[in-house]
Amino acid sequence: MGASDYGTFVFDTTSAALWAEEVAEEAGIPVEVVPAPADSEATCDLALVTREADVAVLEAVLSAAGVHFRRWPPAAALRP
Repeated sequence: MGASDYGTFVFDTTSAALWAEEVAEEAGIPVEVVPAPADSEATCDLALVTREADVAVLEAVLSAAGVHFRRWPPAAALRP
């Protein structure tokens, strides 16, 4: 699988990244904690990755829980 098969979420704090992992696990969404991409300019060194098929659901669950996150790369960067 290529990088486009996964969605990456970056955070401004370690507590937000770990909270996001907990929220995802409670919702049954498979995630993995990985180093944040260097060019993401995230102030936290942790990121979450999930399958592209789960990105929209994870975004909704994290937003509903109040977890602050950003998708990486930003949607505008993904357009051809």
